[in-house]
Amino acid sequence: MLKAVLFDMDGVIVDTEPLHRKAYHQMFDDVNIKVDTTLYESFTGQSTINICKRLVDHFKLNDSPEYLMGLKRKHYKYLFINDAELALIDGVLKRIKDYHSNGITLVVASSASMNGINEIFERFKLNQYFSAKFSGADLKKSKPHPEIFIKAAKSTGFSKSECMVIEDSTNGIKAAHAAGIFCTAFKSKHSSGQDYSLADKVISNFAEISYEKIKRMH
Repeated sequence: MLKAVLFDMDGVIVDTEPLHRKAYHQMFDDVNIKVDTTLYESFTGQSTINICKRLVDHFKLNDSPEYLMGLKRKHYKYLFINDAELALIDGVLKRIKDYHSNGITLVVASSASMNGINEIFERFKLNQYFSAKFSGADLKKSKPHPEIFIKAAKSTGFSKSECMVIEDSTNGIKAAHAAGIFCTAFKSKHSSGQDYSLADKVISNFAEISYEKIKRMH
């Protein structure tokens, strides 16, 4: 029986991708680099500091990864307050309430910073539904390394076989697979170029994984 669901945040709970894209591209302009679509799509699911390290290496920049990260966060902070595009993913709040009312333990396991997670959870009043929050930025390894999902599953008190991950990125799906946890891939219009081959289930609508449909999957 399903006892716990581990949610990724960006692209699964909230649609921050347009804001992140704008913030990253403003930062790219700041340091005068051109990042093509293939390179940008390969960043999905990775922490900001790891992306900035890759950019410094790839473009042989003199700026530090921390400097790039600061620029990107400054732009994102402004957009978070001022951009009208920020919204919850269609159907996800109904599913969160559905799981919560049926006694499922909910945990968020995101590559976003803890500050970023808290901002989203406060803005959309999500704290009441979740028992724990994990940020990849606080861990030694980021997705596709399984560390974040192993820790998130352990925090629930249930076995991995009683948990399910919901992810939208190649790196997140790889991390869930490596952790040995059933993974549902959410295929959204914002997660282009992602590989779902390691997912146990692929959905494009949260109605497909209602509690009644999913409770006996394990």
